Amino acid sequence: MKTYQGVVVHETLAEIVDPGHTCLVAWDVQQVLTARVFDPGYVARLGAFIRALRGRVPVLFTLITTPPAAFQSPWSLHSRMRRMGVDDPSKLPPFPAPGSPEAGFPAELAPEEGDWLVPKTTPSLFVGTPVEAALRARGVRTLLFTGIATEIGVETSVRHAAALGFYPVVVRDGVCSMDRGRHERSLEAMQHQAIVADAAEILSALSPAPRA
Repeated sequence: MKTYQGVVVHETLAEIVDPGHTCLVAWDVQQVLTARVFDPGYVARLGAFIRALRGRVPVLFTLITTPPAAFQSPWSLHSRMRRMGVDDPSKLPPFPAPGSPEAGFPAELAPEEGDWLVPKTTPSLFVGTPVEAALRARGVRTLLFTGIATEIGVETSVRHAAALGFYPVVVRDGVCSMDRGRHERSLEAMQHQAIVADAAEILSALSPAPRA
């Protein structure tokens, strides 16, 4: 750790992920996405990581929220048409349908009391949400990013977090995608803009868990 011009600069992974200033982000881990990832072991692995950190750092879950069509941007409609393979916005299905099983969370990843569930309408954690102000009020400096999809909302939020001055840490085996190639290319790209580390490295770097 260095102090320069009054600014404390954390350097080691242990300093960066210190529980006193770290928050865990679980991005879009609803069943509409977890059921489609390329890695069948992903949900169980992420669930174990969240359980290891819950109670030591605050945990934030994002909630996919789609506004009525009249309040969506043209780009949002266009990009969803491309992803869904339809030729008209009227053919777009709800994503996910409110109240459907797909809108819920797998049991292993279900938010618990004390976790923060943040509705959001864009691929950024910070656009149109109170997250930045809440994190700064709590003294959070580091965000641990997990969730789906690596190359969409995770990468967008990682880059936005860096632009806002947070330490962005991507949990390499805590993020996933529907496409292995896009996932791997995204991880490679983010290594130049963020810290990318395995869950085991992060848990090892954290201060010892408090005794029961």
